[in-house]
Amino acid sequence: MRRREAQVREEAARATLADVPLGPIVRLRGSRADRVEAQLLPQSRKLGGGHARIVPVKAIRIHEDGGPEVLRYEDAPDPVPGPGEVLIELRAASLNHLDLWIRKGLPSVPKPRILGADGAGIRLDTGERVVINPGIERGGRISVVGEHSDGTHAELVAVPETNVYPLPDEISFETAAAFPLVFETAYRMLVTRAGLQEGEWVLLWGIGSGVSTAGLAIAASLGARTIVTSSSDEKLARAVELGADASVNHATEDVVAKVKDLTGGGAHVVVEHVGADTWSRSLNAACFGGRITVCGATSGPNPPAELHRIWWKQLSVLGSSMGTTADFEAAFELVKSGRAVPVIDSVYPLAEARAAHERLEAGAQLGKVLLRIPE
Repeated sequence: MRRREAQVREEAARATLADVPLGPIVRLRGSRADRVEAQLLPQSRKLGGGHARIVPVKAIRIHEDGGPEVLRYEDAPDPVPGPGEVLIELRAASLNHLDLWIRKGLPSVPKPRILGADGAGIRLDTGERVVINPGIERGGRISVVGEHSDGTHAELVAVPETNVYPLPDEISFETAAAFPLVFETAYRMLVTRAGLQEGEWVLLWGIGSGVSTAGLAIAASLGARTIVTSSSDEKLARAVELGADASVNHATEDVVAKVKDLTGGGAHVVVEHVGADTWSRSLNAACFGGRITVCGATSGPNPPAELHRIWWKQLSVLGSSMGTTADFEAAFELVKSGRAVPVIDSVYPLAEARAAHERLEAGAQLGKVLLRIPE
C-alpha cells in the first residue's frame, strides 16, 4: 500500500512540473541540454515573471561613452525574445569598427548596451548551429544588431528569426562570426553598387581592415584583380599570400603612380573607407569612368571634394552602407562554397574584450578580431 501511495505522489509531482516557473532558460555550463531547453522555452515565455536561474548571462556592456576602460564584463538580464524573435546561445562573435564608434559615443546609444553585430552559435528552440545576419530590414531601412539593439558580445542574444541562417558543419563558429557585417558590406560595395566585372582592377586601401580583407576575398572569387595598400610591409606580404595581385606601401610609395603603372591607367573600382587621408589619392588612382564606393571615413569625413576630378574623369561616387538580405545571402554563398574565406587575425575570450578593442583600435590586426564565448 505504501509503495502504491509513493507512486501516486511521484506521478503528481511529475504532473505539476508544468506549473513551475522556470524562466527563459536553464543552462548548465559545459553540458548540452539543447533538447530540454527547446521543450521548456515555449512554455516559459507564457510564464513570464519571476524565475530561478542556474547560470546568469555574461556580457560585455557599456554604461557610459569612452575608451576601452568603459567595457564591463558582467552579469546581464536574460534577453527576452519579442514576436518573431529567437534566442541564440553564442559561441563566437567578432569586433567591427562600429563597436569602437558606439563605445566612444559616435553615435551615443541608450545604456547599458551590449555591443557586437556579428555572431554564431546554437539556436535554442531547435538546437541548430546558426549564424546571424546583423542587418535587420525594417520599413525599407536597415538597423544593425549591437547599434540599435543589444548585440552579440554576450552568451545569449535575441534576434529576428528571419536573420538566423543554418550553419554547415564544416564551417566553424569562429569562421562564421568573422564574415557577416564586413562581407555583406564589401559585397554590396563591389557587386551591388559598383557592378564589379571579371578582369577589372580593384584598389583596396588599408588591407588590415575587415572590409578590405573581405573585399579582397570577394573580388578574387569573382575573377577581378586586386591592389592592396598598407603602411606595414608584413601585412602586404600576408595579403599577397591571401591572393592579392599587387601591393603598395601607402606610407613610403606613390600609390597613384604605382596603380596607374600596374593597371595601364587606373583602377576600375576603389574601395574607400578611410576618408580624409586617402580621398584625393582615390580620385587620382581611379581610371577614366571609374567607380569609387564609399562606406566610411575613419580618418575624417570632410576632405576637399576635388569636384573637377569627378567631372573631368567622369567618375561615379557611390555611397554604400551595410547590405540587404540579398547581399548577405550572396556573400554567405561565397563563404559556404569556399570561394571566399574570411581572414581571422586573433581570438580573445569574451572576458578579455578590452584587449580585443585595444588591438583593433591600434590598427594592429589583419583581418577579424574575434571573441570566443564558452559553453
